[in-house]
Amino acid sequence: MGNAVKKTNAMRELDVAGIAYHAIPYEVDEHDLSGVHVAQQLGEDADQVFKTLVTVAPSGAHVVCCIPVAEELDLKAAARAAHEKSLAMLHVKDLLGVTGYIRGGCSPVGMKRRLPVIIDETCQLFDTIMVSGGRRGLQLELDPNELVAHLGAQMADICKREDSHVG
Repeated sequence: MGNAVKKTNAMRELDVAGIAYHAIPYEVDEHDLSGVHVAQQLGEDADQVFKTLVTVAPSGAHVVCCIPVAEELDLKAAARAAHEKSLAMLHVKDLLGVTGYIRGGCSPVGMKRRLPVIIDETCQLFDTIMVSGGRRGLQLELDPNELVAHLGAQMADICKREDSHVG
C-alpha cells in the first residue's frame, strides 16, 4: 500500500456505495487544465474522458453536466434536458462554494450537496468512462451505468454537434 492515492470525497462516496473504480493519478499541468490534455497524458480516448461542468439556471438552481472532454456543452440542450428555461455556466469563482471542488478537480461524485446531473448519452458507448477524482491530478475510471444509477443522473444529448442543424 506504499503508493496509495489519498482518498477524495468522490472516492469515499463510491466506496460507501460499493461502486468499483480505478483511481488514475496523472501529472497536473497548471498551464493546461483541459480534459483533452489529461486524456492525452493518460493515453485515453478523449471520448471516454468526461469533464464536469456546473451550470446555473435563472432560478439559481445548479445543474451538473458531464460531457466528453473534447466536446462543447450545448446549453440549450442541457436546459431542455433539465426542464429549465435556460442555463449559463457557473462562474469559476463560485465553483468551490457550490461544489466543494476547484476548477480542474470537479467531480460529479462527492459534491458538497447533491445536484441534478446530466451525463452526455455517449457515455453508454463505453464499458468504462473517466471522471475527475475530486482533485487535480486524479481521474476515476468506472462503469458509466453505475455512475448514472448512483448519481440518479439523466442521460441526454447535451453536446454541440458539428452536424446538428442550426434552428
